[in-house]
Amino acid sequence: MEIKGFVGVSLSDWDGKVSSVVFLPNCNLRCPFCYNRDLVLNPEKMPTVPEMRVEGYLKSNKNWIDGVVITGGEPTFHQDLPSLCERLKEIGFRVKLDTNGTNPTVTCDLVERQLVDFVAIDVKAPLMAEKYSRVCGLPAASVVERIRETVQLLLDGAVEYEFRTTLVPKVHEVEDVEAICRAIKGCRKYVLQNFKPDVETIDPSYQSLTAFTGVQMDSFLQAAKKIIPGSVVRG
Repeated sequence: MEIKGFVGVSLSDWDGKVSSVVFLPNCNLRCPFCYNRDLVLNPEKMPTVPEMRVEGYLKSNKNWIDGVVITGGEPTFHQDLPSLCERLKEIGFRVKLDTNGTNPTVTCDLVERQLVDFVAIDVKAPLMAEKYSRVCGLPAASVVERIRETVQLLLDGAVEYEFRTTLVPKVHEVEDVEAICRAIKGCRKYVLQNFKPDVETIDPSYQSLTAFTGVQMDSFLQAAKKIIPGSVVRG
């Protein structure tokens, strides 16, 4: 497994848990506001973190780390992802998968084999081809259908999950959040996150945007709560 980043201790990547975070390279989307530009566009320029170093750290700290988050990039397009999950489970860790939802076959396999304990899916826009094409940087008709499959998998309740949306100025309106909520209605947890400015993004023009104000974020939250009462703002 080619690992391009590792955070030993995180208090923010898995609610209520102390976690370690593994970053895998490459992604099938090109969201212009993505924070992990080099991980997506230039992973070959990033140093590789030896698997044995990661495993050694985890074994040494397993008494107080609750779980491991696997993120990216998009982890589900790595053929050896199941093997990584198996190894983490063998060591004794719970595993959380961060995904963009575009590979339902792999996500379903991991869930059915009980190789993941929690799945977080980024729902980046209303699940309509035109809207999603704008946020993911490529034609999205087939992408949307695959995301719908993953959404339904999670709604069926075989694993703990959360849906989340990063809200970006000039991209998202309150109506977009309402449309997303209608597509995931019935979910147990929906998380809204504010865009972080001054971070290198795939499209450099997004770096100069100003994040939504607290008042604006609250308006998004109140719209979401009308459809999904369990909606929250993170951060």
